[in-house]
Amino acid sequence: MRFLTALLRPFYFLLYHQFAWSYDLVAAVVSLGRWKEWVYAALPYISGPAVLELGHGPGHLMVALNHEGFSVFGLDESRFMGRSTRLRLKIAGLPLRLLRGYAQHLPLATASFQSVVSTFPSEYIFDPETLAEVGRVLSPGGRFILIPWAWITGEALPEKLAAGLARVTGEAPSAVGILPPGFVQHLHSTGFEVSWEIVHPRSSALLVIVATKPAG
Repeated sequence: MRFLTALLRPFYFLLYHQFAWSYDLVAAVVSLGRWKEWVYAALPYISGPAVLELGHGPGHLMVALNHEGFSVFGLDESRFMGRSTRLRLKIAGLPLRLLRGYAQHLPLATASFQSVVSTFPSEYIFDPETLAEVGRVLSPGGRFILIPWAWITGEALPEKLAAGLARVTGEAPSAVGILPPGFVQHLHSTGFEVSWEIVHPRSSALLVIVATKPAG
């Protein structure tokens, strides 16, 4: 499985960069139409007024957060995703608060956000430098909301095939509820208070991790 994951890595890179125009279609196919629903599952955990989305991708969550009344900033290293999100926000008449950069070195002021959110990011999100930067830009009592992966749990044949494909390619762990190895422990060691739960949208399961920065 690790070999297959490594083999697919160049495809994932192209999908997020030069082929970003096809990202929504591919995500919809592999999730059997659930992708946006999974991304929007982060909404109930977010507080504001200021929110930072790391790895904003095509920008669907940014649009939803703006419509909810939040002051939303997005950061992504892909200029292709930046173009896609900029267009989506412009068409919706929403503010263009977008930055291109890396989560390990956030070009943002300390304690400037009440929530930082990331849905289905790549490995950079588990980097200790990323977590340190998240802790820095969060205000006291702020939340880091992470949805690292999802499982398709339906019993229909297409659902079983999609779930098997996700396991084989390493897009989801083999069993529902597995936490990223060492991630929660590192959050604890850097001072976060951590909770997590499994939520169950349509024929699927999502892992939602909420790390809260101490208020004191």
